[in-house]
Amino acid sequence: MRAVTGRTPHERRHDVSTQPLPPDRNQAILEATKQVGALLKKHGHDFALAGSVAVYAHGGTGNFQHDADFCVRPEDADAVALTLGEAGLKVYAPPEDWLLKAKCLGQDIDLIFRLGGEPVTSELLDRSPELPVDSVFMPVLAPTDLLRSLIGAFSEHHCDFGAVLPIARLLREKVDWQEIRRERGGQPMPDAFLHLLERLDVITPPEGPAPQGGHS
Repeated sequence: MRAVTGRTPHERRHDVSTQPLPPDRNQAILEATKQVGALLKKHGHDFALAGSVAVYAHGGTGNFQHDADFCVRPEDADAVALTLGEAGLKVYAPPEDWLLKAKCLGQDIDLIFRLGGEPVTSELLDRSPELPVDSVFMPVLAPTDLLRSLIGAFSEHHCDFGAVLPIARLLREKVDWQEIRRERGGQPMPDAFLHLLERLDVITPPEGPAPQGGHS
């Protein structure tokens, strides 16, 4: 996909890409999230907020990681990119084939259509509750889906337990850990993380034998 630059100079005077950048990085990411979420809602796109800003919407701290993540279905990615481009945001395709990227208020926006190695589905989006992100309500990944996506991203090449541990602590009462064990517990890195959570008394060890399978 080529970069989408959007409208004429006269029309772009009111585009979100030209608005002043908040001085604080976390606040800038939050403002960019609100701008993009409001645009997607206005144009009727199905989506759900993911990543560290989704954790914030579920009651986490406002210490965001690097960007704002939005989940969209693969078949909707081009339409979402067009909407953002027409609003003046630069949208482009990175080397990775599971997302598109955009810039808003100088912040990175990830438009993810494969989450944790699996396509984003209507079912995933439909069970995402609408929550306030500061002053803007938008769909946010349900806690179990959020943890599933984070744990499912663990691999031999990317395995940052330290970033996900506080999220698991925060959301532990809202997560269906049996479901996550069923789907991810047979994979080495997710299984190691679940074992760590048990040793730290974040979650209760399962009853019965450990799962033998899991998605690749």
